[in-house]
Amino acid sequence: MTTQPSVGQKRILEAGAGVRLDIMGRTQAFISFLLLGLKLPKAEGNCEFFESDKLCICSLLEESEMQNDIECLQATTYELRSGNLEKYSIFSERTPSPVVIDILEALQVSKLIFTDLVVPEVLLPGALEIASYPPLLSEIEFVNCTFLRRASGRYPRRQAPQRVTSLRFHNVTAESLADRHSDLSGLTRWLGTLENLALTESQVTSIPCKIGQVFAGLHFLDVSGNHFRDESIRSSFCQGAFPELQELKLHHNQLTSYDAVCETVGPLKRLTHLDLSQNDFPPGFSPSSGCTWPQSLRVLNLSHTGLEHVEWSLPPNMETLDLSANSIFTLDFSLSALKELYLSNNRLQAVPSVENLPQLEILSVDWNRISHLPHQSLLQLKHLRVLKAGHNLYNCSCPYTWELQDLASKQSLLADWPHDYTCQSPPPYQDTLVKDMPSSTLQCNQASVSHGPMVILLSSLHLVLCLFLIG
Repeated sequence: MTTQPSVGQKRILEAGAGVRLDIMGRTQAFISFLLLGLKLPKAEGNCEFFESDKLCICSLLEESEMQNDIECLQATTYELRSGNLEKYSIFSERTPSPVVIDILEALQVSKLIFTDLVVPEVLLPGALEIASYPPLLSEIEFVNCTFLRRASGRYPRRQAPQRVTSLRFHNVTAESLADRHSDLSGLTRWLGTLENLALTESQVTSIPCKIGQVFAGLHFLDVSGNHFRDESIRSSFCQGAFPELQELKLHHNQLTSYDAVCETVGPLKRLTHLDLSQNDFPPGFSPSSGCTWPQSLRVLNLSHTGLEHVEWSLPPNMETLDLSANSIFTLDFSLSALKELYLSNNRLQAVPSVENLPQLEILSVDWNRISHLPHQSLLQLKHLRVLKAGHNLYNCSCPYTWELQDLASKQSLLADWPHDYTCQSPPPYQDTLVKDMPSSTLQCNQASVSHGPMVILLSSLHLVLCLFLIG
């Protein structure tokens, strides 16, 4: 079934008819939008439109047909991939014509993705100006790209895409951010309104203080998979940097000091989420007690950090705490606002005390060494709705089996029941599913009664033997 063009698409077709005769014969809608909008020479490439996702993917390495270009005018996401844009550097000073601007303002694109490209940085101001015209454009991503810095001189000052609030760089290669503040001088106003920034797996070691101070309105920052160390994290979050930050992801860096992180994020008064997972904190370190966490902090991820115990202060208003995939043996703390606690894949031999966690809703203790669950304590948690406790070393003696089955009957409280719950002991029942064990109160009592005479008999014989030996 053929999709009829919208009013906006008709406007594009009508306004751009003359332009397409000149520059779109063998080009794609995306490149004309981004590059040919700057009146660059014809660019060869192939576009493919995926209607279900409203996605248009264009490759610079293949030729395209006109029909594909027209279909791509319906896309809300454009991806340009596989090519080298160096040959377009000489056209960086050109600006889009009024006709092209009219076309751009009618496009429905909301997201641009650049993948596997070599991008001269001198083209970025012009590309960002082009990106300022589509009214719905809010996200720009660069994935697996190499940026080539201009040898000398400042970049031309151009109009910035003020509507774009999210910018993401993943696995990109570029020169160090040090001494790059002047390169961003023409974009300061726009970067100050940016809300989301991701710079992941790009071998970044720090963010210069002056650049951090530019991001005055940033809410979300993800620098996961880089090479931040304790000292560089301190310098990156200098006074005045990222003042409105709410969520910070430092996953998989090279941090080793809990104190350094605490001191770094302490001044971030709006911070609610902090991800420190997959860093290498020493298992037995003793951080100072002088660290003050932001009162706003609600979510802390310390999974995969090598921790063996938690003997230091935690953010007082914590609602979600992830300590999974560590080597923790015991745990005891009081967090009155905590709602979610993740302790999977540790070395716990017992479920931590939950009396001081009255608001707990989700508890994960699977893949530990727990022999039984504290039945009464768990039932006293009025808000508990999910308990994940499979893959432990359960003792299936009475009354532990009955207690487990009783917990499982409480409105699907045990999320991974029954297949992840097997007996470790007594030996005759090893690897038996807990659900298959006879465990009713009557059966347990019958077992006690049936074994009672035998116990009494053995005790009597033992007493007689002792008296005989004494006599």
